[in-house]
Amino acid sequence: MKLNELKPPAGAKKARKRIGRGQASGTGGTSGKGHKGQNSRSGGGVRPGFEGGQMPLQRRLPKRGFSNYPFGKKIAEVNLRDLAKFEAGTVVDAQALAEAGLIKGCFDAIKLLGQGEVKVALTVKVDQISAGAKTKVEAAGGTVELV
Repeated sequence: MKLNELKPPAGAKKARKRIGRGQASGTGGTSGKGHKGQNSRSGGGVRPGFEGGQMPLQRRLPKRGFSNYPFGKKIAEVNLRDLAKFEAGTVVDAQALAEAGLIKGCFDAIKLLGQGEVKVALTVKVDQISAGAKTKVEAAGGTVELV
């Protein structure tokens, strides 16, 4: 048996129903939508969750609890492998990262993570840094300043 000889067993693949292709197809005319009514019309039907005017389930159930999501801090994550763009002796801060295109948008903090290697001595000024990243930067002869 070869890969080009593989095929599904008989009856496993069923042709899709071709709607509105004449009376002989069995789904011509009204195309299986019946006669008149909201669902027979183009663009017809009701929005998700609509129960015909009855109070929908998502409004009947009590709303409880509290979400901390809006109060969470947005932290930009930058890995050591991304710092390969910078030359030796460069001060890597928020402005330098933005100019290099490594961070975009507004963040509460910038965190340097230790994935990858850094080969040149850099002065890194970030809000947070992982322990692994700190040791790798200092091993390459760089310094780390927490802002």
